[in-house]
Amino acid sequence: MTPKRRLLIVGGGTAGWLTAAYLAKALKLSERSHLEVTVLESPDISIVGVGEGTFPTIRTTLQFLGIDEGRFIRETSATLKQGIRFTDWAYAPIDGRHHQFFHPFEAPFYAEDLNLVPYWLLQDEAGRRPFAQAMTLQARVAEAQRAPKRAGEAPYAAPLNYAYHFDALKLAKLLAERARQLGVQHLMGTVTDVALTPSGAIAHLDTAQHGRFEADLYIDCTGFRAELIGRGLGSGLKSVRHQLFADRALACKLPCSDPDAPMESCTIATAHEAGWLWEIGLNGSRGVGCVYSSSHISDERAAEILRGYCGPGHEDAPLRSIPFAPGYREQQWVKNCVAVGLSAGFLEPLEATGLVLIEAAVGMIAEMLPHSGPMEAPARRFNELMAARFENIIHFLKLHYCLSQRPEPFWRDNAARSSIPDRLAGLLEEWTLRPPGRFDFLLDTETFAFFNYQYILYGMGFRTDLSAGRDDFPQSEDANKLFAKIQRFAERALADLPSHRTLIQQINAVR
Repeated sequence: MTPKRRLLIVGGGTAGWLTAAYLAKALKLSERSHLEVTVLESPDISIVGVGEGTFPTIRTTLQFLGIDEGRFIRETSATLKQGIRFTDWAYAPIDGRHHQFFHPFEAPFYAEDLNLVPYWLLQDEAGRRPFAQAMTLQARVAEAQRAPKRAGEAPYAAPLNYAYHFDALKLAKLLAERARQLGVQHLMGTVTDVALTPSGAIAHLDTAQHGRFEADLYIDCTGFRAELIGRGLGSGLKSVRHQLFADRALACKLPCSDPDAPMESCTIATAHEAGWLWEIGLNGSRGVGCVYSSSHISDERAAEILRGYCGPGHEDAPLRSIPFAPGYREQQWVKNCVAVGLSAGFLEPLEATGLVLIEAAVGMIAEMLPHSGPMEAPARRFNELMAARFENIIHFLKLHYCLSQRPEPFWRDNAARSSIPDRLAGLLEEWTLRPPGRFDFLLDTETFAFFNYQYILYGMGFRTDLSAGRDDFPQSEDANKLFAKIQRFAERALADLPSHRTLIQQINAVR
């Protein structure tokens, strides 16, 4: 007889319910009576709503879970996201002029026998198109507020790569419903004690409402409190604040004044004197927030910056303060307990990495979970891979800051060599003479590909000098034809794709 295997997920929210639904689906819970997955959700904890942007991997995850895309969009007030538009990151505004660049989700145009990047780098800087616009049609599609797909196209499929903006509270509710359909048990209860065995594993949990719980694997989805992995098992947080300075966010949600106004299909990230502001368009509202370093400005100044960005009429909008400690636990899986989501670590909202880290963690748990016996071996491998993924994300996020020419102390501190990770500093040195390439990164621990680095580097004005090797790139005429072809494709896409607003209205009209 197969022994009973019990998984207890402590905490709900996006992390808890995504973990529950994914494990139920991946482990075929409904077909295996010896498996038991339970979510123990505290009635006293609210969901932190900063993770309202996503990465394109979420489409694969939602499809795997069997959630209809149209239903997901309707029930979570979701919109489509084609990337991020960065404003004022490279330079502070001068006389009302703003520097902008776009980080699209679509990879640069690829030709098997011709790499366009060197040819773009060798063009005259004064006359060439911005990198993202030259290399992909998505930049122009997003700029024109078009959608990445048409209403009649297959769920989760599109001509252009995309993710979503969504209401985190509504997504948690949808994931909870799907998890219960897949056989997950749900209880509301508050953990009062984490009891340990002599070897340091979790022996059991005590709750105020349901007494004692015992499980083979405890999954900590309790957010920043880290009730099990931190308070119970003492796994410490590795701070990275010497590299990523932001440690506060103020957030608010504003109603849309005009339901028929054009709708952005990208996140807007606008730099300010000590951090940046996000703006996320949902169906019926806007999520706006200010990310900042408390070492560089006060909470009062951050609120002033946010209210100034929101504009007249929103002076009384309630602001939610979200302090965080940028860092991660090097030991995210200890004995019979593994942390997923904010309990494992959090860096900052930039590039919406929170949800993709949950996806990566739960995918590995589903694959590595042993059928019986101790868990030390998968825990070692999990910790190694997740620590590497966090470190690589730190490098990518730091890239956005350290290249800036802004004069404020926050930005100059970010450009100081002492705050730049050694590996990133080494790559930046190499990239002065060549563009980022695929051999710079090990894909199994990366969230961002080499071309994501290219978009940020060249959007921020980084210079890669290929002049000494100009004669090694003799196909300028062919390259120019391909650049022109990309622009023709963009013109066709602008004519063929609906506005983002129109597509969202069409999806929401279906009941």
